[in-house]
Amino acid sequence: MTSLSPDNRVEDAHPVEKAPTEEGTSANESEGTANTTNTTAVVPEKVPSAYNEQIVANTAKEAGEGELDFPDGGTRAWLVVLGTALSSTASFGYVNSWGVFQSYYEQTLLRTYSASTIAWIGSVQYMMVFLPAVLSGRLFDIGWFKIPYFAASVLCVVATILVAECTQFWHFLLCQGFGVGLACGMLYGPTVGVIGHWFKRRRGLAMGLTAVGSSAGGTFFPIAARKLIPLVGFPWTLRILGFILIFVLAIPNITLARRLPPKNLQGGIFNPRAFKNLAFTVYALASVMTYLGLYTVLTYIDISAVQVGVSEDFSFYLVSIANASSALGRIVAGLMVDKIGAVNYIAPMTFFAGILTYAWPFAKSEGSLIVIAVIYGIMNGTFVSSFLFPLFELGPLADIGRRTGMVMTLSAFGVLCGLPISGAINRQTGGFEAVGLYGGSVIVVAVGLMVLTRWLVLRRWWGRF
Repeated sequence: MTSLSPDNRVEDAHPVEKAPTEEGTSANESEGTANTTNTTAVVPEKVPSAYNEQIVANTAKEAGEGELDFPDGGTRAWLVVLGTALSSTASFGYVNSWGVFQSYYEQTLLRTYSASTIAWIGSVQYMMVFLPAVLSGRLFDIGWFKIPYFAASVLCVVATILVAECTQFWHFLLCQGFGVGLACGMLYGPTVGVIGHWFKRRRGLAMGLTAVGSSAGGTFFPIAARKLIPLVGFPWTLRILGFILIFVLAIPNITLARRLPPKNLQGGIFNPRAFKNLAFTVYALASVMTYLGLYTVLTYIDISAVQVGVSEDFSFYLVSIANASSALGRIVAGLMVDKIGAVNYIAPMTFFAGILTYAWPFAKSEGSLIVIAVIYGIMNGTFVSSFLFPLFELGPLADIGRRTGMVMTLSAFGVLCGLPISGAINRQTGGFEAVGLYGGSVIVVAVGLMVLTRWLVLRRWWGRF
């Protein structure tokens, strides 16, 4: 059964069963390996002292399974970070280039369709990055990682090349929306779990460096697509991007690996017992609300710039500028989360993202739009790279894959609905002022839910969390 501790962290009282990995490792072999580790119970850092006794008990239980002996560095661990960074480049970074495709489709291949209709392709793509996380997270927990990851790598390349052959709206929706999105979701989902196996004390830094890969991809792919299309045409542009993805994904397929023994916690792929923890439920809702508005600026800043007279040759760079500046937000977030706590840093930075969403429609010049793109990129990168961190504190590490997968899957519905809602508002009003009001408001409400989560955990409005 699952019970709540006084600080709303989940304590799982079910017996833990070892599950075979895809390589055939037996449960007995896993136990034999685990028994060689140091079993000294250590009180984790960053936990309020009032709850130390409970955490010590949980930690002692996990210590016998090798979960306390984290490398937190070394050649092998940093090779894992290299793999996760490149995985983010080919998944989240690639998907974050959607704004350029939206603009291109509106002006050429799908010009007979409305902006909100075309936005469904991007929304489905973003949604599919999050939706499979509940499956990939569960597979990761029970030991299945390498085979699903390789299959997703193949699908990502094949779907990208197939986009080159698309001519109808439903072609793009199927290949770029569902195909590329599903592949990127299966690639990105397990990366949080992999980092959790190799890092603890420096987990924030490792995740920050991982997220830099997303910024690199979000910067490179839009520029590459925009420059290649006039030179070689749209079909060959997508084929070239597919070949680039082969190289980028080859490295993580070699370097990424699980370290800890697999565990088969009861509850299935989706564990509804987790929602008995009110703090977990509120934080999951905060994530959904944030993603209802978070990608509004990144998707429409290119189009809004053209509408106010900025040249098309320059406007497409705004997406790349935002994605490039997000690298700074991701790195700093990784450092600050380790120092002051995840929500303590994520909440104010996300609040500023909401304020900038309000301000974006009123930027009417190249200079003001660049300022918006740079600052918004930093705020956006902070949330995207760090919003899963609080989940490490809301349950046992053995269940982290499923727990993060559940939140990402729920967030997918926010991503799915956010862009079409923004497109519909733009169509009805003829401008982006109301779009900014919608996007900024849902983000600000989400920040309020993050602060409420902190209170539910600590039972006070301020503290390390």
